Amino acid sequence: MIEHPSMQFEETLRAVKIRERAGLNPRVSDIVYDSRNVTAGALFIAMQGGTTDGNRFIESALKQGAVALVTDSEPTWQKLRADHPDLAVALVEHGRRALAGISANFFSHPERSLRLSGVTGTNGKTTTTYLLESMLRSAGRISVLVGTIEYHVGDEVRPSPHTTPESRDLFQLFAEGVADGATEAVMEVSSHALEQGRVWGLHWDTAVFTNLTQDHLDYHGTMEAYFAAKAKMFTGEGGAAPPRVAIIHGEDAYGQRLVPMARAAGCEVVEFGLNGGDFRAEDVQLGANGTRFRMMTPTGSVELHTHLPGPVNVLNLLAASAAAMARGLTHEEIVRGVEAIAYVPGRFQTVDCGQPFTVAVDYAHTDDALRNVTRLARQLAAPRNGRVITVFGCGGDRDRSKRPRMGLAAGEGSDFVVATSDNPRSENPDEILLEILPGLKTSGVKFEVEADRASAIRMAVREAQENDVVVIAGKGHEKVQILRDLTIPFDDAEKAREALLER
Repeated sequence: MIEHPSMQFEETLRAVKIRERAGLNPRVSDIVYDSRNVTAGALFIAMQGGTTDGNRFIESALKQGAVALVTDSEPTWQKLRADHPDLAVALVEHGRRALAGISANFFSHPERSLRLSGVTGTNGKTTTTYLLESMLRSAGRISVLVGTIEYHVGDEVRPSPHTTPESRDLFQLFAEGVADGATEAVMEVSSHALEQGRVWGLHWDTAVFTNLTQDHLDYHGTMEAYFAAKAKMFTGEGGAAPPRVAIIHGEDAYGQRLVPMARAAGCEVVEFGLNGGDFRAEDVQLGANGTRFRMMTPTGSVELHTHLPGPVNVLNLLAASAAAMARGLTHEEIVRGVEAIAYVPGRFQTVDCGQPFTVAVDYAHTDDALRNVTRLARQLAAPRNGRVITVFGCGGDRDRSKRPRMGLAAGEGSDFVVATSDNPRSENPDEILLEILPGLKTSGVKFEVEADRASAIRMAVREAQENDVVVIAGKGHEKVQILRDLTIPFDDAEKAREALLER
């Protein structure tokens, strides 16, 4: 951890778009956007968000010792000027963009000492970033990794509260990485982060687009709005110049639309795909113990062997390798980086207690991801006449329209399905399951419904026979189950291990 810097209020506002500024110019000791974290000497940024408005908590922040305020609310500005005429305060147009600029100033612009590689898309972000970080490490480079499972600052591993954190926390991570000698940052970049401005002002050296399938429509509303959020990363709409290199899955329908947009913005565009593109795969050999293929690149071909199974991971490898070469790595460094990764937590992560069948935990939580993971399970089971058994559920308070689609995808890819709960949040788990059933029934698959997830996992494990593949989908690396009134510890891999030992 680095020591918090401190600076005059005016200095934190350098190059930040401000409508009005008034009051004193105190020295601030921290930048805070959550009033519960305010300490004496802090600058509090009051932002209007989707579910809450930080402007409601200004008096609380002042009581806790905030010495300066930035607000994106005109009425709040007027009230502060009347009630606290000497208070250091600024009115801004956009709270999150101001937070990004102020945080960059406060932490002395650590992003300028890093080459940023961002990965966006519906599926594949986590694995692609893990692979890219491993490749960079094989070349002797120190990186900051920011993503869904965890954050890395050099060799230090930290828990990940958000796939893409708020800009203030991101700049602190960057600053700590630079202090440890990091020269690279590798990030998963969510559509929420792009839309809300959490990565505002960051210049991506390399930006990767993996794919786009239905997800997050509870937030974005339509697929067009979802795509538009992702596209911001490639078109210079994020407060900085467009990426130097755009690496795009050219066989994805949305990727095909993105290619001309990135070119028009001035990016060098590199395409990848299983069958075509600047980076493509030949002689693919899929097996239970991993995958081998020849990767064709603009500078020749190279044989890759990965412990990660399935065609989806071939795509992830192509994307990561293209990004690695854009960052100046050689084929040899890429090979070393690939071989160093045995698995990515919660991404077809196998649980082995000596049983004569395969059990794999996977994060698949969209219909497209479920199709991919059950297809992989089928490829592993079919040569030995095994079956595919799938456990899955759909999250509460999220896009309801994908529930029957996920039921259909699970049913079409499996021989037996157990539909269950997956973070029901404020919704009734039984009502979520009712919305999954039409898709399962349409598929014609044999299925059971068991709302208790631990019981559902036990049911699938008891059902399994020699050479079957059991897929436990939806939660992957997650360690909790989010219910209406509480969050309980829950680890799919641990529950599977317990069920296997019981059996």
